[in-house]
Amino acid sequence: MTKTVLRKTLAVTLLGGTFAFASLTVSAYESELFSLKNRWEHTVTQAPKSEREDILNALADEASVLAEQHSNTADVLVWKGIVLAAFAREKGGLGALSSAKDARDTLERAIEIDPTGNNGSAYVTLGALYDRVPGGLISFGDSDTAEKMFQRALEIRPDGIDVNYYYAAFLKEEGNTQAAREHAKRAVNGSARDSRETSDEALREDAASLLQSL
Repeated sequence: MTKTVLRKTLAVTLLGGTFAFASLTVSAYESELFSLKNRWEHTVTQAPKSEREDILNALADEASVLAEQHSNTADVLVWKGIVLAAFAREKGGLGALSSAKDARDTLERAIEIDPTGNNGSAYVTLGALYDRVPGGLISFGDSDTAEKMFQRALEIRPDGIDVNYYYAAFLKEEGNTQAAREHAKRAVNGSARDSRETSDEALREDAASLLQSL
């Protein structure tokens, strides 16, 4: 075998090895993320309330480690933000504000990488965060920003159960009953996502209850 042929053979072999390694790396993180999603969904829809905070705290730690390893992967960052936001909501009080801020920063970074924000999920979670955390000197809560986040999510996924439900809840708090009723109806009639059927169906039930109260 000539030196030229040998060099080409080695190059092809090394290149093939690189692709194989990259494929294994992607598969590994996707498998971890899939497991994280499933455990989050089970926790927020089925775990006893008394156990949720501890489970979500552990999941938040796991999501943070995964995000450090894949800091430029939008999907990973979105899920870190979602888990942190869920933990902050469950924990409540001033002690939850640092997790809420971390969730906000992580989701905004994810949107910088992928402007669609995981098919709108990043914007939905940001909208809920800006709506629910305190404003003023305490934290970053802001109704105008929440409105913008929900509107952006609706542009991406107008029939989403999650965005329509959380937006309806926001509108009710803002005193806009007519618009809240419209979006609650959209949530009830919305489309559940393939990977989020359980949590979306739970939100559909919440939307139905909200609609009855309007």
